[in-house]
Amino acid sequence: MRISVRAALTAALLASAALPASADPVFNRIASFPVASNLPTDKEKLTPTSAEIITASEDGNTLIYSDSPLGGIGFVDITDAKAPKAAGALMMDGEPTSVTVAGSKVLVAVNTSESFVKPSGKFVVVDIASKSIEASCDLGGQPDSVAISGDKSFAAIAIENERDEDLNDGEIPQMPAGDLAIITLKDGVADCGSIKHVDVTGLADVAGDDPEPEFVSINSLGEIALTLQENNHIVIIDGKTGEVKTHFSAGTVDLDGVDTKSDGALKFTGKLEAVAREPDALKWLDDDRFVIANEGDYKGGSRGFTIFDKTGKVLYESGPSLELAIAQIGHFPDKRAKSKGVEPEGLEAATFGDQKYFFVMAERSSIVAVYKDTGAEPELVQLLPSGISPESAIAIPARNLLATSNEADLGEDGGARSHVMLYELAEGEAAYPTIQSAMVDGAPIGWGALSGLVGDAEKNGTLYAVNDSFYGAQPTIFTIDATQKPAMITSALPVTRGGAAAQKLDIEGIALDGKGGFWLASEGDPAKLTGHGIYNVDAKGAIKSEIGFPVELLAGQTRFGLEGITSVGTGDDMTLWMAVQREWKDDGKGMVKLVSYNPKSKEWGAVHYPLEKTEAGWVGLSEITARGDYVYIVERDNQIGDNAKLKKLYRVAIADLKPGKIGEELPTVTKEEVHDFLPDLKAATNGYAVDKLEGFAFDAAGTAYAVTDNDGVDDSSGETLFWQVDLNITN
Repeated sequence: MRISVRAALTAALLASAALPASADPVFNRIASFPVASNLPTDKEKLTPTSAEIITASEDGNTLIYSDSPLGGIGFVDITDAKAPKAAGALMMDGEPTSVTVAGSKVLVAVNTSESFVKPSGKFVVVDIASKSIEASCDLGGQPDSVAISGDKSFAAIAIENERDEDLNDGEIPQMPAGDLAIITLKDGVADCGSIKHVDVTGLADVAGDDPEPEFVSINSLGEIALTLQENNHIVIIDGKTGEVKTHFSAGTVDLDGVDTKSDGALKFTGKLEAVAREPDALKWLDDDRFVIANEGDYKGGSRGFTIFDKTGKVLYESGPSLELAIAQIGHFPDKRAKSKGVEPEGLEAATFGDQKYFFVMAERSSIVAVYKDTGAEPELVQLLPSGISPESAIAIPARNLLATSNEADLGEDGGARSHVMLYELAEGEAAYPTIQSAMVDGAPIGWGALSGLVGDAEKNGTLYAVNDSFYGAQPTIFTIDATQKPAMITSALPVTRGGAAAQKLDIEGIALDGKGGFWLASEGDPAKLTGHGIYNVDAKGAIKSEIGFPVELLAGQTRFGLEGITSVGTGDDMTLWMAVQREWKDDGKGMVKLVSYNPKSKEWGAVHYPLEKTEAGWVGLSEITARGDYVYIVERDNQIGDNAKLKKLYRVAIADLKPGKIGEELPTVTKEEVHDFLPDLKAATNGYAVDKLEGFAFDAAGTAYAVTDNDGVDDSSGETLFWQVDLNITN
C-alpha cells in the first residue's frame, strides 16, 4: 500500500492552520501543572519525573498519569481545572507504561523486565479514592498500551517485549515475540485467571515472527485495533473471542516539500519516497474508521497521520500537511529534520457537544493539533502549545476539558520540568499562536529562535526580527506585520556575504541604519571561532561592512557578548549603543557594559550598567532600543517556570549615556524600572514562564512589542510569545 502526497494538495489546509475558520468555540490552555509537585517527600527536588500516558476518573475531577522514571503513577486534583492540585503519587514496584480507568479503579500496565531477553510485567488494579493497590496479575511479558472495552467487560494490553536498540543496530527480529493480552474485568477488577494471549506472529511482512505490539484501542463493538509499530502493521481482533479478524500493512507514503536536512536552515523543498508509516498510537473514530499517528521507530515515520477503515482502506492521508502547518508557527524541530520530523505519537478522539474531534500529539514539536472529524477529510482548526514532548492526552467532554501529558524533564539542566497541561473548549479567540508565517510558493516561511526586534521608521505595526545562531546556515531578517492577529511574518531576507548565506554569525540584535538597511549585532564565542562584532547590511541583506571589537574591549571577552543594538541620533551624529549580556572579565560583579560605537569617527566607548540580583541562576541583558529621550533595556534571569523571578524592562536617559574609554574606569548609569514582563509571560497562554525574553521594540507610532526566543525547539517547548506591551510611560 503506497500513497503519493504532494505539498500543493495541502495548501488550502495550511492556509487556515492556525485559527478557527468561524466563530466556533476554541480550545485554550487554562492551566499548567508541573508533575514534580507530586514527588514523594523522600525524593530529592530534582528527581526526574515524567507524565507519559494520562487518563481521568469517570467524574472528570482527577487525572492519573504514568511516571516511569519515578516508578509510580501520579494523581492531580482538577476539581478546579484552572488551579490543579498535587494529589500524590503511588509507587508501582516497576515501570508503569500505561493507565486507564474502569469505574472507580485505575488499571496500570507495569514493566518489571529483568532484561530485553527476559521480559516481564504485571497488570495492577488501583482504587482511585484510597490510592491503594487492590490486585495484580502477571502478564508474562513487557506491557505497553492498555485499553478497556466500552462496556468495561475486558481490558486489552499490548505486550511489546521491546527490542534492544543497541543490539545489531536495533535490527529485528529480536526474541521473545510480543502478543496481545485480554483480561476479563468485573467492576474494574481483573480476573487474573482469565488472561488470554493472542498470537500475532506470522502476520506482518516486516519481521513477522517478532511482532512489536505498541498501542491498543477498542471500538463499541468490542473490536481491538492493535498497532505493530516496528512491523508497520495493524491487526483487528475480536475482543470476546481473541480471533484475528483481519490484518494489513500500514503502508508507505511519498513526501514532497519537506525539510530533510538537520543543517541549521529551514528549507521545505526535499522529497522522501516510500516512507513506512510505522504507527504508534491508534484511536477509533467510530466503529468502522480509525486514525493512526505515524511516528516511526525503526526505519520509517511518515510525519503525519492516516485514517483507515477496518478493512485496511486508506480514507485520508495527511502527508506533510501537519508538519508544514507546525512550521508556520515556528515549531518545526530542525534537529529532527533528517530523521522523523515532528513525530506524531499520541492521539485522542472525543465528541464535544455534537462535534467530533481528534487530537494529534506531535512529540518533537511540542504541539497538539486539533482536528474536526468530518467523516471525510478532517479539518485542522487549531495548533495548541504543549509542554516538552507531549506523549498522550485525555478528553473530558462533560467538562469541556482536554489534558495532555508531557514527558520531558529537563530540571537537572535548569530547564522545564515535565508538565500536565489543561485546555478548555469555550467561546472566544484562540490565544495561540501569537505569531506565524505566511505561505510562499506552497511552503511556509521557516522561522524560529527570534532574538532581536526593531520597528520600521515609518510603517505603524511593521517590525523586523532576526534569528540567532541556531539557524547559523540561514541568518535571516524577518518582516512582521503586527496589525494582524496572530502577527504575520510576511517575508524573510537572507543575510549574505559574497552572495551566499553569511557564516559565523550569531545575530542577537537589529537596528535601522537610516539608509534602508540594518545594523546587526553578533554575539561572539571564541570557542567556536565566532567573533564579537557588528555588521551593516543593505536593503537586500548583503553585508556592506564588518566591524570587529577593538583589542581593548576583547581583552576581557567571554562568550556572553552582544544581545542588542540600537541607534541614537542621525547622520554623522549617530551613535550605536549595544548591550553586552553578562559581566566580562574586566567588569565588577553585577556590572555589565553598554558599548558605544560612532560609525563616522569609528570611536568606541562604554558605560557600566548595574544588574539586579536573584537567588538562582544568572542575570543579564537581552535587548536595547532607543525611543525619545531614553534607551530601553530588557534585563532577565535565565530561569524558567516558577523559578523565574526577573524579566523586566528598564530605561536609561540618553543624556546620561556618556561613554568612558574602554580599558579605564567606566561611568555607571542610573536605571529606572518601566515594566515587569513576568505577569505577561504567565498570563499569555497560561503556560509556565519561558526564560528567553529576547526582543523588544517600538513601532513607528510608539507602540511597544516584545518577543521570546524558542531555542529552535531544541530542549524547549518551542513556544514563541509575541505581544503588544502595555506601557504607561512618558518621554
